Amino acid sequence: MKKYKRAITYGTYDLFHVGHLRLLKRIADMADELYVAVSSDEFNALKGKVCIIPFEDRAEIVKALACVKKVIREDNWEQKISDIKDNHCDLFAMGDDWEGKFDFLKEYCDVVYLPRTPGISTTDIKKNLKK
Repeated sequence: MKKYKRAITYGTYDLFHVGHLRLLKRIADMADELYVAVSSDEFNALKGKVCIIPFEDRAEIVKALACVKKVIREDNWEQKISDIKDNHCDLFAMGDDWEGKFDFLKEYCDVVYLPRTPGISTTDIKKNLKK
């Protein structure tokens, strides 16, 4: 397997769970450094998402992980290209629920979609909490 210098991924990371952790660790294993862009509350509102945990806390949780080198604030869809260029990332990685959606980034770096952890998702956790 190819080893990358710097990987970048994006997510909301609300109600941080083992699926988030496992995905981040798998991406980190592929690169010397992992940068994680955490979606801001304002950006999530534009996407129709309401977070339980505020942005500052979600970013702090992700930044505290040993596998994460740097956290970036995600404020819009368009910033991915500039994030990749500005941070010299050679790998963009996401869960396979986004398969094909970011292939346009292949012009700037390698793009991979990794399998999600079966049986766990923030959406399911939120549904269970409502019950």
